[in-house]
Amino acid sequence: MMRARALSLALLLALAGQARAGTVEAHVSSPGGQPVADAAVVLEPLSPSRLRPGARATIEQRGKEFIPYVTVVQTGTAVEFPNNDTIRHHVYSFSAPKRFEIKLYAGRPGQPVVFDKPGEVVIGCNIHDWMEAYVLVVESPYFARTTADGKALIANVPAGRYRLQLWHPLQKAQQAARDIEIAVTPAPLKLVMDVKARERKPRTEDADSY
Repeated sequence: MMRARALSLALLLALAGQARAGTVEAHVSSPGGQPVADAAVVLEPLSPSRLRPGARATIEQRGKEFIPYVTVVQTGTAVEFPNNDTIRHHVYSFSAPKRFEIKLYAGRPGQPVVFDKPGEVVIGCNIHDWMEAYVLVVESPYFARTTADGKALIANVPAGRYRLQLWHPLQKAQQAARDIEIAVTPAPLKLVMDVKARERKPRTEDADSY
């Protein structure tokens, strides 16, 4: 009987927590008012938060490009790197938070890469120098990446105080974090950041033989 009551109480507490959680809508634009795509919007709880177990993400190679260009994950996330091209790729990173190498391969590698330390990870292809992608690894479970319209939706954010952090691989200056209050019904966040235009590297066609 006591165990049943304890389970019922735990369920009620979980439902109450879900009822107090909402979706945070963020809009990121340039100082001139243009939408900023591929920006990471991160809400770091000022009190301890629970990890999301078993999280996975995918960065594919298609058309001799990494897709997506920017990925945001929580520490401990396993990332797959499927090669959907008809040629082989050699994926690597020399970044301190995650150094790894997947040598020349086609299809899907045998094991995903687990990003277990926070920080910025730059990814390239050892054969196709123009290919590049970025992974931002964060401790918080509350984050999203902006789409082409500059919008990001962060779901299931409980009401409370958070540290807001903006990041973009081409930001002109590091964005200062600030503390904000998230209400039960969150108001949209209007955010501004200055980023450089993405300049794509020239392709070398003789690399297509791999």
